[in-house]
Amino acid sequence: MDKTARDFFCCLLRAHSPSGDESAHQRIWLDYVKTFAQVETDHSGNAIGALNAAAPFKVLLAGHSDEIAMLVKRVDERGFIYFTSAGGIKPALLPGLKVDILGYNGKVGGVIGFNRKSDTDAPSKPKCEDYFIDCGFSSKKEVEKFVRVGDYILYQSEPELFNKDKLVCKGLDNKTGSFIVAETLRKLSRQKLKVGVFAVSTTGEETNMRGAHCAGAVIQPNMGIACDVTYNTDTPGEDAQNPSEVLLGKGPALSVGSPINRRINELLEKSAKKLKMPLQFELTPGRTCTDADRIMFSGNGVPVALVSLPLRYMHSPIEMASIKDIDAVIELLSATIASLTGKEDLRPLKP
Repeated sequence: MDKTARDFFCCLLRAHSPSGDESAHQRIWLDYVKTFAQVETDHSGNAIGALNAAAPFKVLLAGHSDEIAMLVKRVDERGFIYFTSAGGIKPALLPGLKVDILGYNGKVGGVIGFNRKSDTDAPSKPKCEDYFIDCGFSSKKEVEKFVRVGDYILYQSEPELFNKDKLVCKGLDNKTGSFIVAETLRKLSRQKLKVGVFAVSTTGEETNMRGAHCAGAVIQPNMGIACDVTYNTDTPGEDAQNPSEVLLGKGPALSVGSPINRRINELLEKSAKKLKMPLQFELTPGRTCTDADRIMFSGNGVPVALVSLPLRYMHSPIEMASIKDIDAVIELLSATIASLTGKEDLRPLKP
């Protein structure tokens, strides 16, 4: 990862991008991608970069820009703020965390509070509604100068690098995917392509997948590849939760199962073999729970694959990924798309 890419990635990670208000992230993404590709937006808030857009055979790369968040639910008379989730928040990890509220008059800092009773009488399955946010205000009237019901709340976090390779930050699910599709497009922009490539930083994956559906319906690709994250199995106890082994730092993970087009996986595996790149596999028997599920059912139906980045501590306030894995996904996608002739037949069965 060169300095240009690294600086861009850090800007994306620092931008708050709750599911439903991804504009700050998307603005950074568009300003970067427009230096080497055509850019566009749509009604769902997607940011789209395209190369060779007029080509008959179109490839859609999708990485979602939104991160899990919370929403202001009510404010009590003492100035404490209550909230609910917007995405897969893990309530048990919330007490004591610092957060930013994206208030209508600017950003407001706060801490997720709890009382002493919580130490001995915490619910076995806590909910967001069991906690509150303390911004240092002393009344509802004070709070309402800055914050109102429906404002987004996000974790405070700065990207850091541990042991030279391990990136830690909030929102790696899935700002990594948004970054990967942009960098893949940048790498492909230096080559003569025989297919059209549409890299889309999609919206709303954590809540309703509105961006993926819109991208598939408007672009009408001949094939789609979703770039997302998957649970690792190399931390204590995690191996018992996953049906397949996925290790951090050991390369991209290809999904295998009913949603996945086997022809696309064969193309990816062929490229990996040429690159001498190790691959991992994850099982998605019914659904992938990613943008691939929605792209697959758009238009007349789109053959899809899912290339995943191993991730530790998914949907927590601080996640961890390997820079080495991120670079490998970019290399794999770039090599695969560059090898396409535009005459690929992705039907599982020919007449």
